[in-house]
Amino acid sequence: MAARAEGVYVFDADGRAYLDAVGGSFVVSIGHGVREVTDAMMEQARQVSFPYVGDFTTEAELELARQVLSMAPPGMAKVFAVSGGSEANEVAIKLARKYQLARGRSSRWRIVGRWQSYHGATLGAMSASGHSKRRSDFQPYLLDFPHIGPPYCYRCPWHLEYPSCRLACADDLEVAINRHGADSIAAFICEPIGGAADGAVVPPKEYFGRIREICDHYDILLITDEVITGFGRTGANFAVDHFGVVPDLITCGKGLGSGYAPIGAVVIHDKVVSTLESTHGSLFTGYTYSGHPIACAAGTAVLQYVKRHGLVERARREEPWLRELIGRMESHPTVGDIRGKGFLIGIELVADEQSKRPFPVDAQFGKKVVKHAWDLGMVMRSESGTVGGVAGDHLLLAPPLVTSRDDLTKMCSILDQALTAAEHEVSLGS
Repeated sequence: MAARAEGVYVFDADGRAYLDAVGGSFVVSIGHGVREVTDAMMEQARQVSFPYVGDFTTEAELELARQVLSMAPPGMAKVFAVSGGSEANEVAIKLARKYQLARGRSSRWRIVGRWQSYHGATLGAMSASGHSKRRSDFQPYLLDFPHIGPPYCYRCPWHLEYPSCRLACADDLEVAINRHGADSIAAFICEPIGGAADGAVVPPKEYFGRIREICDHYDILLITDEVITGFGRTGANFAVDHFGVVPDLITCGKGLGSGYAPIGAVVIHDKVVSTLESTHGSLFTGYTYSGHPIACAAGTAVLQYVKRHGLVERARREEPWLRELIGRMESHPTVGDIRGKGFLIGIELVADEQSKRPFPVDAQFGKKVVKHAWDLGMVMRSESGTVGGVAGDHLLLAPPLVTSRDDLTKMCSILDQALTAAEHEVSLGS
């Protein structure tokens, strides 16, 4: 049981400290127990705790929008605040439909997703997700959304090599559009840098340029899901910034509130805003707690803290040092690939390094590593289904952006020990 948390540590009821090496669940960016945030929430609660967003706007909501837009790519014009990442993706899907309706294209409703992706537990977001294990129980409820292959160079779905592959992974979007008919496609949604489902896969640098070209050619919207990667996690304001393209809709959550309040948002490009406004369409497609002023106050305080302490720049600056430290894990026979950007790191686990053969499902090797890390006083994540949504494991690290070098060194030391212990458990250790 968690009794309290401070900085980058969570303390249980017995007083034992756990290094939070995954930010709760890719959420905590500025650390636990920051007074500026809790004070801002209390002050907002004293002023106005809740007016319904359909009736009133609050200064807290407007200020959050200003803060988000100040970090967003050029051309982004509006922010719609919701209660979390899944809701943000649901709203983005609805806005894509509204955009196409405003252009007189009522047949366009499908959202193209990507295999090895995850956009949330609600049914629209899950329909767009390509996380096979999380989809399987709910398949009868899911919408008929197409999916394309991921930009997963370590295990290329086309068995090609970059750069001679000529970005077959990006061109797969055009294949899917033509297969289903462009007149049925409203948008393409993807994570610019992978999250839980694929273990922080980073696409080739030209990937998003080609994706943007395809979306523009067929007049479909590009939605980037930055629920995990937004607000500095990868060493940029948004992960899509690494690739030099501007999406039409950005969804965000997690790091926006850093765990202090449940909040997410959709950041909307002027192209979408002006199209809807010119046809008297409404951007409103929200929920009871959309734009909740206390949550918005928390989000504003978090983003101000990020800016004031230079945390985006810190994640970018510390990345080479951290990658060198994490890179030492390559000496382990079970480490197949280390990837990610900034303070988001994925480690793919393999039973055989040369053949890249994954562990069988029932081995649960990733969970063994996580359990040993827990016993050593560190919280981290593992996910299964890395290979084709069924077999394979990867580990995920996403420490708060304020984590010191001493604690990052401790994180890597515990990871090293946990890998060794798990390898001995399956008789792979030396």
